[in-house]
Amino acid sequence: MDAESLRRVYATLLDALGAQDWWPAQTAFEVMIGAILTQNTAWTNVERALARLRERVALDAEAILGLDPAELADALRPSGYFNVKSQRVRGFCRAYLDAGGFEGSDALATPALRAWLLAINGIGPETADDILLYAFHRPVFVVDAYTRRLFERLGLLAGGEAYEHIRHAFEEALGPDVPMLKEYHALIVSQGKAVCRTRPLCGACALRRDCPAASASSSDSPVSECSS
Repeated sequence: MDAESLRRVYATLLDALGAQDWWPAQTAFEVMIGAILTQNTAWTNVERALARLRERVALDAEAILGLDPAELADALRPSGYFNVKSQRVRGFCRAYLDAGGFEGSDALATPALRAWLLAINGIGPETADDILLYAFHRPVFVVDAYTRRLFERLGLLAGGEAYEHIRHAFEEALGPDVPMLKEYHALIVSQGKAVCRTRPLCGACALRRDCPAASASSSDSPVSECSS
């Protein structure tokens, strides 16, 4: 992975979109719960679920475990798959308390902390890395569908690479700059939602001059779609 190219993409997106100031949460624990809830749903739905949960209990592990499981599931209903997610949230809360809460888990080195997160039912690599980066401020790169789509179109990924391969390549190229890693992921998500969609709006893309997919488009209109 070419560090210069990755940094140029970052600088271009930052200039075009501005700082995103992620993750939207009041506490590190809220980041963790939000990362679990955002699986397979939009963030607006997560915000609704968190607001409903706050109406019932404080957002901490002990309070959530003290809530009736059916009531927890009902609170999380807006996030979708609420019965499954309520079980995952409860499982995470138990593991979190068993590990000594934030202080106990934060004492772990990043590889051990990541392994601990991945051992919890329902937490995969993307969710684990969201938590590591935004709750524990560890220097990891979060790989999601927007990342794959954007960098495949830019020709910096071939397509089909394993999650860990992409993560390691980005981390090696960018270095352990936590603020930049946070901002980079947020910018990629914003770009993916607004411009680099399944049917991309290449004319509106700040990266279009360096993008082979945009070059294949026959229109220069700022709202035109290019081939996907």
